[in-house]
Amino acid sequence: MPITVKATLILSLTVIAIPNVTSAQSDARSASAQSAVPLPLPPMPTEANPAFEVATIKPSDTSAPHGRFIRNNGRHVIAFNMSVGDLIIYAYGLQAKQIVDGSRSLLSMPFDIDGVPDIVGRPNRSQSRLMFQKLLVSRFKLAFHYESRELAAYAIQIANGGPKLALTTRKPGEGTNFSYSCPPVLTVRNYSISDFAKGMQDAFLDKPVVDQTGLKDRYDFDLKWTSDDSQTYCPVDPAGSRDDPNAPPGIYTAIQEQLGLKLVPTRAPVQAMIINHIETPSEN
Repeated sequence: MPITVKATLILSLTVIAIPNVTSAQSDARSASAQSAVPLPLPPMPTEANPAFEVATIKPSDTSAPHGRFIRNNGRHVIAFNMSVGDLIIYAYGLQAKQIVDGSRSLLSMPFDIDGVPDIVGRPNRSQSRLMFQKLLVSRFKLAFHYESRELAAYAIQIANGGPKLALTTRKPGEGTNFSYSCPPVLTVRNYSISDFAKGMQDAFLDKPVVDQTGLKDRYDFDLKWTSDDSQTYCPVDPAGSRDDPNAPPGIYTAIQEQLGLKLVPTRAPVQAMIINHIETPSEN
């Protein structure tokens, strides 16, 4: 409590000590402060193939509790408290069970990475992943190959009654969209079901997802469901939605009722990454 009081007094004295400033001076200072705020970066060109121009890599401080994330911060691309395995999962769009071999101790070791792309602009998700792929090869000396392995997976299949899907209204070559908000409302535009399977694997599900529908067209649809305790991408039941009789169903029922598809636990041939070599990253 004494510390709080002293801090308040010091703040009060500081305010009293500020000299008078004219309106013109105040406007000038305000304009200067605004000009010091960096403007949002425009997106990188979609055809850009970026790499890290420079990147600092250091072991995470595991003594302090903190989360983990990858995000853009101005020109910097930052990975915080991400294990090597997490980086591989993010960079290559895999599930943990698709990573085979490699040092378990190194794959579980967390790192902080702060780097700047060699191309000006804000990388999209695909470009960010590409940057981390190149970093893993150049600094962690990652070498690997792919093999087909039978793994526990989810299969997307056509439900009884057939699919309930609308063909995309976008023309060939136009962009795609796979985005969601919380509570889970997924917006999908110009996606094949194979693309949808990959998106569900990356964003929501805990196993690889394979497309067994045989559908080849591209579709537009929305999907709404209520998350449960096993799904960490949205807060669970933030407003008592599970007690709301009008709340959307769980994800399995929602896919069947709204899309005419079904998500079936199975074992299926899945592309697995076989790690041939990986090592502690080189010095900065």
